[in-house]
Amino acid sequence: MEFRHYSVMLQECIDGLRIRQDGSYADGTAGGAGHSIQIAQRLTTGRLLALDRDPEAVKTAAQRLAPYPTARVVQANFSQLAQVCSEQNVFGLDGVLLDLGVSSYQLDQAERGFSYRSDAPLDMRMSGKGMSARDIVNEWPAEELERILHEYGEERYSRSIARNIVRARAEKPIETTLQLADIIKSSMPAAAKRDKNPCKRSFQAIRIAVNDELECLNQGLDAAFELLYPGGRLVVLTFHSLEDRIVKQKFAGWCQGCICPPDFPVCVCGRKPRARLVNKKPLLPSEKELAENSRSQSAKLRILEKL
Repeated sequence: MEFRHYSVMLQECIDGLRIRQDGSYADGTAGGAGHSIQIAQRLTTGRLLALDRDPEAVKTAAQRLAPYPTARVVQANFSQLAQVCSEQNVFGLDGVLLDLGVSSYQLDQAERGFSYRSDAPLDMRMSGKGMSARDIVNEWPAEELERILHEYGEERYSRSIARNIVRARAEKPIETTLQLADIIKSSMPAAAKRDKNPCKRSFQAIRIAVNDELECLNQGLDAAFELLYPGGRLVVLTFHSLEDRIVKQKFAGWCQGCICPPDFPVCVCGRKPRARLVNKKPLLPSEKELAENSRSQSAKLRILEKL
């Protein structure tokens, strides 16, 4: 199967980076190289580092970026951006792009175990290494399962689902995506099961835990911001509220100036803003894009410029 990834809000992302021909840029989530190709096409003497933790994405991106000598593809998580830049002798960046969406390829390739629509081994590992969804579902205690379902999936029936997972695995291991999906649906009242995607929140939560996505996002944002030159842009595309909240809070912290109590007559903390928001509110997909790709519906684009 060809590695497919619809590059959501492609033009808005590229415009947000404000690319210079001689600049240095990083695409921290290269995927199918849709954004990366657009960046590379705009460079002459500049450089592009395209990172992805998924070996299939790295292989595809390397092939698609081969015609562009300014681009280098590296298998790494974007939380490792500082290390990758050091190894590639890149000492600062003019722009960083993070598209946090899961690719269509990962969702649609049944054997990866991301989808609750096809029967496949429980996996969900983007890198293909380390702890899998099967490990979490069969080994984590009920309290931890409930926590991730509630926190990462915002699942209102997290307690019931966690309890039924533990009950089911006591009889036999939970090995496949459809086994898990059946347990999730059986843990919900009839009204909730009429939801178009009743398993979506739970599968999202387990995927986030498997890939440690929120901690990687925290680390990746910090690394990207520190590497930016003054005037550099950080462009982040999120697809669910947990990611967006982290990005929004990070951006707000970098943009905050004086933190003295409001009754102080003059500032004594000396704190100055380190960045500014390019758009005060997140950009959303156009009506045209929503009609072309329903998976873009939850997308939010935030852009920050370092001062």
